[in-house]
Amino acid sequence: MSPTINRRRAAAGLLTAALLLPLTACGSEDGQKDTGAKASGPAAAPKAELTVLAAASLTDVFKTAGAAYEKANPGTKVTFSFAGSQELAAQVKQGAPADALVTADTRTMDGLKSDTGAATVIARNRLVIATGEGNPHKVAALKDLADTKLKVVLAAPEVPVGRYGKKILDAQKVDVKPVSQEPNVRAVLSKVELGEADAGLVYKTDARGAADKVDAVEIPDAQNAIAEYPAATLKQSKNADAAAAFVKWLSGPEAQKILQEAGFQQP
Repeated sequence: MSPTINRRRAAAGLLTAALLLPLTACGSEDGQKDTGAKASGPAAAPKAELTVLAAASLTDVFKTAGAAYEKANPGTKVTFSFAGSQELAAQVKQGAPADALVTADTRTMDGLKSDTGAATVIARNRLVIATGEGNPHKVAALKDLADTKLKVVLAAPEVPVGRYGKKILDAQKVDVKPVSQEPNVRAVLSKVELGEADAGLVYKTDARGAADKVDAVEIPDAQNAIAEYPAATLKQSKNADAAAAFVKWLSGPEAQKILQEAGFQQP
């Protein structure tokens, strides 16, 4: 073969390689897009105005949690409606416009399975005896609540904290004659704070939040009850994705830190 033909073939080969190089590079970029090789950050929660029905004992901590969630998710607004869990359940059954629900017991949430998504326990709590500041009547144990000289206030038995209270009092065979039965734990705490009652059974976190007004008498674990707080989306929500993102966030590290700093226990 002549040297001239060899030179022509070599030149043609170089030209072909030069033409193919840009195409190869483009193919590589397209391959990255198809396979998702390019880095991307986590998807932000959908923006929405959320309404969350929450147990009264979550009032203080959820105000903090809501502000933290809004800060992490600009464009999202979280509004809470606090009440006794039994009242919240009634609101759900009546079709109240809301996106998520957090109760102070699994029993109430279980009764709403047809109205909610899957529930997840996000926190736990325990009961204490709340007394006036300085514990002037020297209440030391559950049995002391049977003293007829004491004005004791409890939550109504259909309220989670009232049901927990009845359970532990019955187990210890302590017969209490309450001066009133309240619709939620905050009402019980308020009676003690105002001096309208000498003592009452409340959650540990509620007494802790009012430490400048009441004393908390610990109840031994063997005599106590554990309250569980399940959270779930509501099927009637018009912001299903945003509601699911908030409920999921409640089990995440940021929300858990806020809950535990407020005295709630890990789920």
